[in-house]
Amino acid sequence: MNRSTLDNIAVFLAELIGTGLLVMLGCMGCVSGLGHTPGHFELAINFGLIVMIIVQVFGCVSGSHLNPAVTAGAWVYDLVSTKMALAYVAAQCIGSFMGYGILKMLTPAAVFDNAKDPGAGFCVTQPNPLITTMQAVGIEFVATMVLILVCCGVWDPRNAKHHDSVALKFGFTVGALAVAAGPYTGASMNPARSLGPVLWNGVYTAHWVYWVGPLTAAFLTAFAYKAVFRREVPAELPNHELRALNTDK
Repeated sequence: MNRSTLDNIAVFLAELIGTGLLVMLGCMGCVSGLGHTPGHFELAINFGLIVMIIVQVFGCVSGSHLNPAVTAGAWVYDLVSTKMALAYVAAQCIGSFMGYGILKMLTPAAVFDNAKDPGAGFCVTQPNPLITTMQAVGIEFVATMVLILVCCGVWDPRNAKHHDSVALKFGFTVGALAVAAGPYTGASMNPARSLGPVLWNGVYTAHWVYWVGPLTAAFLTAFAYKAVFRREVPAELPNHELRALNTDK
């Protein structure tokens, strides 16, 4: 097995494990009935901190997309090929399904069942009944747009040397967006994150919202940033050429 194949397998596993941890630990933080009922701010910050951890661990392997919308943006940005983008999305969806399943195994059945929202399912993202479906699409679009703008800023060649705190940046971004958009739609911004709980609970009401909003935002935002804001950085000259230029002066 050649190095390229091993690298591709590592990327697939990083996205699968990373997304599985995101769903498992993120939804674990939503469990009530074990002596503590988490509030909205706790839920939002929990997801943000988990994203921070996973990006720190797997960012060097796959970029830690953990999200088909981020992968779509990376594809538009020419960071991944079509074949690899499909592999990323497959790994993310499988990881989400597995992560939620592991959480079900680790959580007492009575607590898990009692945690279910009426008509939905535990940790299933659904629009607030006070807003329309199109408003929900709009909220997911805007929240994902901000997330993809942050991604594009990180991917910008001018920021190539400023990646030391990238895990913190994404963690705080997801946490802040979850605080703001959570009451409206659950602030998914991530089709894979929404898919796992839906498959286990069999509740597909308005599930399309969490694919259409984020993916549309990802494609449009990445294209706009690439066309308007992205600038290439000239390649640095080797040291001996720099010395020659200084000598000429």
